Amino acid sequence: MANFKGHALPGTFFLLFGLWWSVKYPMRHIWQKRQQGKKQNLPLFFKKIDLIEGVLKTFFAFVGIMAEQFVPDGPHGHLYNGDWVKLMNWQHSTMYLFYGISGIADILSSFPLPVPAGLDRLSLSVALFVEGFLFYFHVHNRPPLDQHIHSLLLVAVFGGAASTMLEVFLQDNTLLQLFRSSLAIMQGTWFYQIGFVLYPLDGKEWDLENHGNIMFITMCYCWHYAVALLIVGINYSAVCWFIRRFGERHGADIEISLRKTSHPDSTSSQKALLQESDEE
Repeated sequence: MANFKGHALPGTFFLLFGLWWSVKYPMRHIWQKRQQGKKQNLPLFFKKIDLIEGVLKTFFAFVGIMAEQFVPDGPHGHLYNGDWVKLMNWQHSTMYLFYGISGIADILSSFPLPVPAGLDRLSLSVALFVEGFLFYFHVHNRPPLDQHIHSLLLVAVFGGAASTMLEVFLQDNTLLQLFRSSLAIMQGTWFYQIGFVLYPLDGKEWDLENHGNIMFITMCYCWHYAVALLIVGINYSAVCWFIRRFGERHGADIEISLRKTSHPDSTSSQKALLQESDEE
């Protein structure tokens, strides 16, 4: 959709998933460190959240396709009617389609099915590549600022595609996972930034030909990534603190309960020994 809502919808999609990844992967990393090198399957909890993540990704992709196709000025499923019908909406729908495929791959990977290892990450990498490929040919013959602000988006998109492809071969690499999380957060905030620049809510339009605006937007892009890195760092620290604070307390409670349950057995055995000695 060529309006602010059309950029806010994918922005929300990427922002939510980036924030979630910045919490999920530190949790998984801490659990793996506590195994002390032992090869163990992931707990059922992680499998469940992977399944929920795949379902949500598929649902958001479906909502995106429906929004692009069936808004009042959308193509409503018509691709050609004497001339091409709303190709921008069709490109956005194609982008959502591949993220829906990625969600289905997540769902299949969460079940004990004979699917290849890394299928979920491969499908996500393909979805990111398709998004970048579509956006590369999305802004030809547009004003300079419009082209530039979309080209900056491609850095996050292709960077995410490359890092996710590396995860196929370097599985459970926490640095790559956090890097992908930061790029997803930045992609989400940058979609909002594009919407604010091209479709300002206050009605004050930007000069799309001004080179000073291009320089500012480039600097603003770096600020967005700095904020994304800060968010990932804060979430990582918060997860570590929470697990150390409440995880250790929970472990201590279990230990205390085990001691309490062991005391009656020990006292009863002591009483039995005393009775036997008295009888003798």
